[in-house]
Amino acid sequence: MKLLWPTHPYVRLAEDFVYLAVVIDAFSRKVVGFALANHLEASLALQALDQALAARNPAPDSLIHHSDRGVQYACADYVERLEARGVAISMSRPGNPYDNAKAESFMKTLKTEEVNGKAYASIEDARRQIGEFIETIYNRQRLHSALGYKPPVEFEAELRPVAPTSNHDEALSLN
Repeated sequence: MKLLWPTHPYVRLAEDFVYLAVVIDAFSRKVVGFALANHLEASLALQALDQALAARNPAPDSLIHHSDRGVQYACADYVERLEARGVAISMSRPGNPYDNAKAESFMKTLKTEEVNGKAYASIEDARRQIGEFIETIYNRQRLHSALGYKPPVEFEAELRPVAPTSNHDEALSLN
């Protein structure tokens, strides 16, 4: 099975732009990697990608990484990291925001439910609060209609195969 990881690069905060790189598992809608910084250098996108790769450890040739056409996703370091892990690269068509709809939807949710109307004291404060929203609210509590009105963590947990018990364990439970 191929997975699709869309990404999106930025969010506007109070009086400045703070850039957010996000890697979302398109199947479960779970944010599996994110990084926030006051720059849009490739290192920001790589930080989110590395977090996602460490969290999921995908087998070679099992993953499609989809992003917009941002330079941070097309740079040599980013492409090399994906190719080294056997990840297929996909990019949105020019001028077509629908290709990255899941990431756009996440960004709208983040802005509506977390960012809009807030004044973060510092980038560290923004990083902490946005990270808390992603990990606690978005991944663990927010219901998604596409997931049968379950949050991503619950949806994924229900899909994990249950390890079969051995005959020895079954014999012990009968006694």
